[in-house]
Amino acid sequence: MSFMLDDVGLTHSNGFTALSHISLYATQGESIALIGPSGAGKTSLLSTIGTAYLPTAGRMQVLGQTVSAQSAARELKALRSRIGTVHQAAPIPLRQRVVTAVLAGKLGQWPMWKALASLAYPQDIAGARQALARVQLDDKLFARCDQLSGGQLQRVGIARVLYQQAGLILADEPVSALDPALSQATVQLLVQEAAARKATLVASLHAVDLALANFGRIVGVRDGRLAFDLPAAQVGDTQLQALYAHADGRAADLPMLHNRLAQSDLVSAAPTPIQVNACR
Repeated sequence: MSFMLDDVGLTHSNGFTALSHISLYATQGESIALIGPSGAGKTSLLSTIGTAYLPTAGRMQVLGQTVSAQSAARELKALRSRIGTVHQAAPIPLRQRVVTAVLAGKLGQWPMWKALASLAYPQDIAGARQALARVQLDDKLFARCDQLSGGQLQRVGIARVLYQQAGLILADEPVSALDPALSQATVQLLVQEAAARKATLVASLHAVDLALANFGRIVGVRDGRLAFDLPAAQVGDTQLQALYAHADGRAADLPMLHNRLAQSDLVSAAPTPIQVNACR
C-alpha cells in the first residue's frame, strides 16, 4: 500500500473545513487523476497525502508510516524526502541556476555536507542534465530561473521530481502553463515514469480529457469530499455533469483540454516528443 486515508478530515486553524470524510487508498505503482471544479479540495487532498497538511480527523498512512498531528518532526522530514511534489507554480528561487533547482530534488536524501557543497558547485551535473533532457530543457542547464518562461519553470519542477526518483509523486496541475500538445506529452512522461519505477502517481488536472486519456483511475472531488472513485472507462457524462454542475444545479461546461488556450510561449505545430524512458 502506497498510502491509505481512512475517514480523513482537514480543518484549518481558522475553522474552515477543507476536507471531510475522505477514504482513499493507492497501491504501489498506481496512477490516479484527481478532477473537480476549482476550490473543490484537490490541492488540499494532495497536500495532506504529501504531509504538508496533517489530518485533523481520521487515520492516514503514507509509504508505510502512520501520519497524524502527533507525528515527530524528524519522522515527517524523512518521509517527505521520499515524496516528490510537482507544484502548479514551482517554488524555485528565480535567481537560482536551473541545475541547482533540479539537484534540490535530492537535498533531503543527501548528507548535509553534500547538500551545502552543491549550493557552491553542483554535485551531479550529468544527472541534472539527463533529467532536463527528458523535458526538453537540457539547453537551459546553467540558465538562471528568472530567464525562463512560466511553462519552462513548470518543466524544471518536473525535472526535479524525475531526478529525485521518489516512491510517491504528487502533481498539482503540473501542466497548467503548457500548450495542449506539450501537456499530453508531459503527463505521459509522468505516468510512464511512475510505471517504470513502480512509483505511485496522484495528479490533479483541470483538463478532463487529459485525465481520461492517460489515467486508469479517476477520482472526482467536490466540496472537500470524494464524489466518485472509478476506472476511467466508467466515468461518463452523468458523473462529470454532476461533478461540475453549478451550485443551483445548472449544467456546467466541462474543462476539456482541446478548449483550453495555451498559456505559455511553447506552442509548436510539431513538438519534439518528450522522452519517456525511466531516468537512471
